[in-house]
Amino acid sequence: MPKPNTHVVPRGDQWAVQRAGGERATRIVDTQREAIQIAKEIAQNQRIEMIVHAQNGQISWRNSYGNDPKSSKG
Repeated sequence: MPKPNTHVVPRGDQWAVQRAGGERATRIVDTQREAIQIAKEIAQNQRIEMIVHAQNGQISWRNSYGNDPKSSKG
């Protein structure tokens, strides 16, 4: 079973780092930049995807740090 990805999500005036499907935050910090750095370290260590959300909650961008599917021939 694959490990859940890590997300950077807005929490009022702060930013949370949490696992996909999780209700509790791993960390809550004041800036999105700080949350991204924490999520990046988690994603790199666990070889999972980091997903960053905008202030409105929509996915802004994502980056994978492992388990990328191999490209198909073509």
